[in-house]
Amino acid sequence: MTLQGQHALVTGGGRGIGRAIAQALTKAGARVAILGRDEAALRAAVAAGAASDFATCDVREAASVSEAVARLGGSHGFDIAVANAGAVEIGPFLRSDAERFRRMLDINLIGTVNLFHAVLPAMLERRSGRLVAIASTAGHRGYAYVSAYAAAKHAVVGLVKSLALETARSGVTVNAVCPGYADTDMVASGLDAIAAKTGKSREQALAEMVKDNPQGRLIAPEEVAAAVRYLCGAGSEAVTGQSLLINGGEF
Repeated sequence: MTLQGQHALVTGGGRGIGRAIAQALTKAGARVAILGRDEAALRAAVAAGAASDFATCDVREAASVSEAVARLGGSHGFDIAVANAGAVEIGPFLRSDAERFRRMLDINLIGTVNLFHAVLPAMLERRSGRLVAIASTAGHRGYAYVSAYAAAKHAVVGLVKSLALETARSGVTVNAVCPGYADTDMVASGLDAIAAKTGKSREQALAEMVKDNPQGRLIAPEEVAAAVRYLCGAGSEAVTGQSLLINGGEF
């Protein structure tokens, strides 16, 4: 599969799943730009060859995203846009106030909305494009102690399904990729937090985290990236409005 001649943009591209996606698209021949808030991580990803360009950007701010897209996309814009930037906060519902829900919606949902708003007009004009949101298995089912995160990821999946219907005859596809617990910095931080709050060892926390995955393991970022690469390539034109689960058969 080749993406030669395609221009791609990945948010949260400095590390973890975002960096793996950028690397996979680059290897497939695309010219890839990445966005994020950590300039050092973005520079390191570019230096390692995962992407060719970057911009620091807060995806929660529409003006910041629009400015980055205009600067990096030039007159052509982007053929592929992957909304990967996200965050999770852990806590019981009664300790998850409205501000926590707003924070989760801002980074996970509004960040996706802002990216899609910025890149879609040029795609519609060319009648060609690929929009991909990295959601989560938490966009399909609930998990205890992450109600705000699960609500936000459910919203992302709903956005994808709805926008896919609006763009179905435009040449633009809109899909979500929903990994289970993945081997990333964010999950590592979550394991540390669980261990600290419960008194369990990190190994015990990990075993609890993956117990519902029949394969008994964390998902590799490269596995998520492979799914994104497929959705962005030739042969996926009829795949839109879908939410692809990468979860080892959990459900």
